[in-house]
Amino acid sequence: MERFAFVLHPLRFDDFTRKYPLLRHLPESFVEKSFSRLPPFKASHITGVRSQTGVEAEGWFVVVPVSARLMIDLPFREVMLPKLLRAGRVAQGLGAGIVGLGAFTKVIGDRGVSVAKGLDIPVTTGNSYTTASAVDGALLGARRMDISPEDATAAVVGATGAIGRAASAALAGEVRRLVLVGRQTRKLEEVARSVQDLGTRTEVEITTDAKEAAGVSDILLTVSSATGVLLEPSDLRPGAVVCDVARPRNVSEKVYQQRRDVLVIDGGVIEVPGSVDFGFDFGFPPGYAEACIAETMILALERRYEPYTLGLDIRPERVREIRELAKKHGFSVAGFRRFEHSIPDEEVEEIRRAARRAAQRNSTTA
Repeated sequence: MERFAFVLHPLRFDDFTRKYPLLRHLPESFVEKSFSRLPPFKASHITGVRSQTGVEAEGWFVVVPVSARLMIDLPFREVMLPKLLRAGRVAQGLGAGIVGLGAFTKVIGDRGVSVAKGLDIPVTTGNSYTTASAVDGALLGARRMDISPEDATAAVVGATGAIGRAASAALAGEVRRLVLVGRQTRKLEEVARSVQDLGTRTEVEITTDAKEAAGVSDILLTVSSATGVLLEPSDLRPGAVVCDVARPRNVSEKVYQQRRDVLVIDGGVIEVPGSVDFGFDFGFPPGYAEACIAETMILALERRYEPYTLGLDIRPERVREIRELAKKHGFSVAGFRRFEHSIPDEEVEEIRRAARRAAQRNSTTA
């Protein structure tokens, strides 16, 4: 039996109230600050993870009870790093062979590097499979929206960053045209050359104008490190699929509030093989999880107890490898998520119908 652990934290106020309904009657800031004083703790025992190769694994969710807002505001070295190390030691004590970092625990500080140095077991952020599943989720979303990827134009906003480079390489060969978006032309040209060197049929272009790229794209991946919103509702064409992986988000919340003809997702929802019981409600249907959780499970099932993805560097070869390992063990992208919650099939179908109506109106007025 292989063993892993995964570190979670509450993202929003309703994550507290889902577990403790009475808290909804108290001020948010009071609840957040009160919980942040508590030490990390084991939230659940994960059972029933079974690879299609026959290997089984068990694991644990370890919670750092600090909200996303506080996690960003609190000093990393003085406050958050000790909390994350304590969470890692809880995982070690439970017998985990590897620990994954979830949500903002893998964003703050140096993205897991210092945590890994302070523990006796390897650490992964899960960002290799997050990148792979974002691309796979966007392509699946395109098909659900009646877009043929092989005939589509896709754009990567933030293509010169670590995830952007890896995502661009993963999209090469999947789409007809790929537009790379970034702030510096020289760096964009470097990424474009690396993508073209893969030898696929995909046409590669570059631009420094995110809005221009959005206006011509059927599929968008946004992974920029920009601190402000880059895309507004008017920037997107009807029926577009937007996968917003960036934190802070690159896409305005107004897009999915006002553009009911556009599918906005955070990434793919992963179906976990076996009869998995997470023992904890973290906003996903039974048997499904985020890609960063899945990467930790895959590495345990593969007996790859190593720091697979850490820091800013996400290597394209690791993205390709973890995608193949996922297939080997029976993990698959089976849906979509937004704000770390799954999007119901009914909502996707409503968006698809709205996109078709918008396309019909545009053809009539053309």
